[in-house]
Amino acid sequence: MAGNGRTEPIRLGLIGTGLAVAQLHWKALRQLTDRFVVTAFADRSARQGEHFSSYSGVDLADFTADYHQLLARDDVEAVLISVPIPDLYQVAKDSLAAGKHVVCEKPTGTDERQARQFLALADEYPDRTILIGENFFYRDDIRFARALLDDDAIGEVHLMAWRVAGQIVPQEGRFNGTPWRLRPQYRGGMHLDIGIHHIAQIRMLCGDPVRAHGAVQWANSTIDSPSDLTLNLVFASGAIGNYTASYPEIAIPPEPNDMRLYGTEGVLTLDETNAQRRVTLIRPDGTTETNLFRGMDNGYYNELSNFADAIRHGAEVVGTIQQSVTNMLVILRAMDSAEQGVVTSLADASPGGVPLWRPHGATGLFDGLPGERAATPA
Repeated sequence: MAGNGRTEPIRLGLIGTGLAVAQLHWKALRQLTDRFVVTAFADRSARQGEHFSSYSGVDLADFTADYHQLLARDDVEAVLISVPIPDLYQVAKDSLAAGKHVVCEKPTGTDERQARQFLALADEYPDRTILIGENFFYRDDIRFARALLDDDAIGEVHLMAWRVAGQIVPQEGRFNGTPWRLRPQYRGGMHLDIGIHHIAQIRMLCGDPVRAHGAVQWANSTIDSPSDLTLNLVFASGAIGNYTASYPEIAIPPEPNDMRLYGTEGVLTLDETNAQRRVTLIRPDGTTETNLFRGMDNGYYNELSNFADAIRHGAEVVGTIQQSVTNMLVILRAMDSAEQGVVTSLADASPGGVPLWRPHGATGLFDGLPGERAATPA
């Protein structure tokens, strides 16, 4: 996509000002005032709109309960869409039709049919920048791990193993307490909402899967969706992998929740403790090197930077609709496999891998980015 040559901040409208904006996006926008200025915001809840105005400093006079009024404004050239999953497609479609560039929360719809409709928007509006908010594509620790793999740090990956487990019970003021998440109107429930991030990480580091065999269990009475998913994958590279996610309502012991990649020349692990993330390289002789990542925001700063650079400078978007649809289809085919008791194909879902994002105009992975990174050889 060609840039427009302009350098002034992008005039951004926010559609939805709930938890995602308050806890995720606003911190990044606050650091990107040279690239974005919020000129309008919309939310069905006047209370949420007032709350956003109170902590952001954006004038409440620029609030509306009807996002169509926001889309009619000439001082909005792009929108950030953070609404419930069942509403994402229609709001994105309306925004593109109104001539706006779009950065939209994931996933791309509620099921495969709507994902295909979402995908058609890219062809219908080729002159718009569209980025689907898959922040795992932009996380510094995952990008660093990907760079190691690209440099053959562990040779050829032959096995991926990842288990994620954590108690989920509704808590007011947190994502797991959102009513539309507890009674989801989208297939897969928590696994489409949370697990789609994990699929993004798997694809970043292992490439595209071509076959999937899944099984599910319902072991959480507080959510109306499967709590457990175990998924065996075969990748285009020939590697194999297992991903297991469990979200029970009972308390469970502390879990390592680390991802392990086994290669012919070493092992790579990704894990987190408290406010830091770690990428550890284990060499064939048993020596290790751990890289620590602190003070990063899980990729939202990088994601919005990519969006701004695509609009102003013609940078390629990593979080395309196609990439998000592919992530989504892995989860949906896992659900198909679980329901039908068969191995499902992903041959029609693969866009050819995920590109590695770097800051626009930079040669390094972290040039000009916030956060701390340090290597600690053993």
